[in-house]
Amino acid sequence: MADSLKEIEPKARVLTAEERAQLAEAFLESLHSPISDIEAAWAREIGDRVAAFYRGETPAYAAEDVFAEARHLSR
Repeated sequence: MADSLKEIEPKARVLTAEERAQLAEAFLESLHSPISDIEAAWAREIGDRVAAFYRGETPAYAAEDVFAEARHLSR
């Protein structure tokens, strides 16, 4: 590796906040699946959940009941 961490870090520190944020995001993405893979996985999950709902495999709750329960739990 041409540049060591000790050489790169001071260079990164002089970047603007926006540039450091972009660099950090790029580094984080390199550690995980690409965003497109994650979005595709969520799209499949959403599709599966909607399909299960329409097949009657998932119960439905009235919004007012859900919010009432949430208010109760947050006290």
